[in-house]
Amino acid sequence: MNTTDTKARRRARPRPEQHHPEQHHPEQHHPNQHHPGQYRPDQPRPDLGPERTWHDHRDLPFAGTQPQPSSAGDVVLAYLRLQVHALKSLEPMMRADEFDAVHQMRVATRRLCAALRSFGQVILRSDTERLAAELKWLGGLLGAARDGEVLPAHLQASLRLVPVELLIGPIQARVQGHFAPLRAAARAELIKALDSPRYAALLAALDQLALGPLLAGPQAGDPARDVLPAAVRRAYQQADKRMRRVRHTSPGQGRDAALHQARKSARRARYAAEAASPPIGKKARRFAKQMKKVQSVLGDHQDTVLARQAARGLGIGAHLAGENAFTYGLQYEREAHQAERLQADVRKTWKRASRSRYRTWMK
Repeated sequence: MNTTDTKARRRARPRPEQHHPEQHHPEQHHPNQHHPGQYRPDQPRPDLGPERTWHDHRDLPFAGTQPQPSSAGDVVLAYLRLQVHALKSLEPMMRADEFDAVHQMRVATRRLCAALRSFGQVILRSDTERLAAELKWLGGLLGAARDGEVLPAHLQASLRLVPVELLIGPIQARVQGHFAPLRAAARAELIKALDSPRYAALLAALDQLALGPLLAGPQAGDPARDVLPAAVRRAYQQADKRMRRVRHTSPGQGRDAALHQARKSARRARYAAEAASPPIGKKARRFAKQMKKVQSVLGDHQDTVLARQAARGLGIGAHLAGENAFTYGLQYEREAHQAERLQADVRKTWKRASRSRYRTWMK
């Protein structure tokens, strides 16, 4: 499901009162953790005044307030350390089933994967292939647990928009009864994985990576301002190629799949720009913000794809149980119409985000 924060998502999933998403970046919420945006996350900078919590610095990976090392290797290593710290800090919260912890842990995992893929000239891919595969394994488990949280909430929110006279049968109860055991099973599998030797080995590998020295690629020692923009450009070009493919794909499952792949590329370009922002500054942050908008609308579209699949399955189950499946068909059609509107939004959002003025800094 789409994990990029939007107004629609906030309406669909009420947040606890202690959270204020309008004040912070949605993908860096790690309460009760200290500011990790330095080379040594356990040592606050004296010039920042009283030490503040991670909750107050959720946008630091692309806020331009980190130290600005001269080499590309130093910048990438600092970013990797930041994400490793976030991943490890979030594990206890996820185990305690705290709000949004699964999502935030998944984001840290994705950022690590994106960095390893995007900066192959800085950190050798051949030396991190196994680590990237293990992060993908962890991300898959986190994704299943996340879908178990978000998909039923999405369906229940859409049902609240249906006139009561069109809610035929125990719709809400069936949605809850269908997804509750799936969510519990996904969570149990995730916890089992976190208790496994495989996860312990992954953490050890991440610690080794974060402690350095960097597995230096051919451009690790070059100036960051000369190397990182080109890496971001390559990530953007992949997203642009996939968006072009979307336009030439016929409507239906093929286009849905193409849009999903485009979303992955936009997310990778966004994360690459965030990692490059300390030495580049405002221009990289502006580009990352545009890619975030693209990622958001593409994620909303993917939500409709999964919701249609779920509505169809629920409808079949209701029919086999002797219930009226009318409302599930109605829900399917509502999601299909929403998908059409979102596809038009995707084109507009990408056109704005890909303007040359957001990319002049890329070499």
